[in-house]
Amino acid sequence: MGHKVNPVIFRIPVLWGWNSKWFSRSNYSTLLREDIQIRRMISKKCREAGVDAIEIERTTRQVKITIHASKPGLIIGRGGAQAEELKKKIKKDFITGTQDLQVNIVEIAQPNLSAAVVVQGMVADIEKRIPFRRTMKQVIDRVQKAGAQGVKVVMSGRLDGAEIARTEMLSWGKIPLHTLRANIDYSRLAAFTTYGAVGIKVWIYKGDIFDKKEEQIKM
Repeated sequence: MGHKVNPVIFRIPVLWGWNSKWFSRSNYSTLLREDIQIRRMISKKCREAGVDAIEIERTTRQVKITIHASKPGLIIGRGGAQAEELKKKIKKDFITGTQDLQVNIVEIAQPNLSAAVVVQGMVADIEKRIPFRRTMKQVIDRVQKAGAQGVKVVMSGRLDGAEIARTEMLSWGKIPLHTLRANIDYSRLAAFTTYGAVGIKVWIYKGDIFDKKEEQIKM
């Protein structure tokens, strides 16, 4: 099971909640499509800002979007011009109702402990034709120095332009995939090179989370 289930989704009932927080009876599919399109657009437009997560909260009167990024200044821009432009684009292209739109940009404390930010950096390196082994070793070293207890990196495809596709893995520490209290961050992306797509997956283990509420539920 640990190899087939997304580690983040696997722990949602125990450790975390959903990134989309709203309820709808009639137009659920429309709102879900809006959420997906908004996340894709923000991730593509703010690619260099190191977007970690995008939270969307909806009420009858307001849509609140919170962007967690390692470089929020690239999203905000000079005098908040780029943030205002992003807000107008989201309002025009994706918000079908008459709700008020609020966009918040939050800086993440430790980018090297965010699997999404780490994967985006690896994609940029691979697309710049940096050797994949050097990229993997540098990532593991940075994550280790940031205070993680374990990290695993898997890359698959025509690595360094090889004629036969293969899968390479490097790891350090421990990755307890079956322990529900384990705080494991996971992300995956694809780097598009002249030789084809290279898939990248990253697991980062930050330690166990012990919550009194969680213990009461289990009892």
